[in-house]
Amino acid sequence: MMTWTPLHGQPYQPIPYHPNRIPVADALAASAAFRARMDERRTVRMFSSEPVPVQLVLDAVAVANTAPSGAHQQPWTFVLVEDPAVRAKIREAAEEEERISYRGRLGEEWLSALRPLGTDEHKPHLTDAPYLLVVFQQRFGLRADGTTYKHYYGDESVGIAVGMLLTSLHMAGLAALTHTPSPMGFLSKVLNRPRNEKAFAVIPIGYPADDAVVPNLVRKTMDQILVRI
Repeated sequence: MMTWTPLHGQPYQPIPYHPNRIPVADALAASAAFRARMDERRTVRMFSSEPVPVQLVLDAVAVANTAPSGAHQQPWTFVLVEDPAVRAKIREAAEEEERISYRGRLGEEWLSALRPLGTDEHKPHLTDAPYLLVVFQQRFGLRADGTTYKHYYGDESVGIAVGMLLTSLHMAGLAALTHTPSPMGFLSKVLNRPRNEKAFAVIPIGYPADDAVVPNLVRKTMDQILVRI
């Protein structure tokens, strides 16, 4: 297994960067099409068991790996879980934590915010979807000799990577759900992850079930989210 070497201490070595310039008309058309396509994206909790080409998931992970990160440390690990037995173990542990949360740990304000989404402690998507992708954040770096080094802007870096992952999955026609059971320590145990990693999100991936439904939500408008100065 090859060890990735961070840039720590290396001199600045710039290289030329000349991406192809897209003609304005083409850029506007592609931007509008992309915006419309992404506006169709929804979080899905009802998945089909229909097989999904694994390359679509691998490509999405590769896209996520292009995300910017603090000091280019890429503080993420993606664990693709296909084994039904392991996914069942994850579901059992997640539902146990969620039962505790929904029965009091979350608090009434949080539960009130969740009610319009129709969520509860039952998480069939963890075993129904063909794939389960668990994203781990590397809290610090580990060298081959066991010594450690600091990571910078880990939350921000992994968050951007997950956003790019979800975008890639949607563009490939797949549905996904960003699941964050709290606490998530059980994932490190079930998946035997090293001490520097902590679970960031669990993402079921697949096609929506034929009878899939989603909450009737409305997104904020541009004038509600954008300030131009």
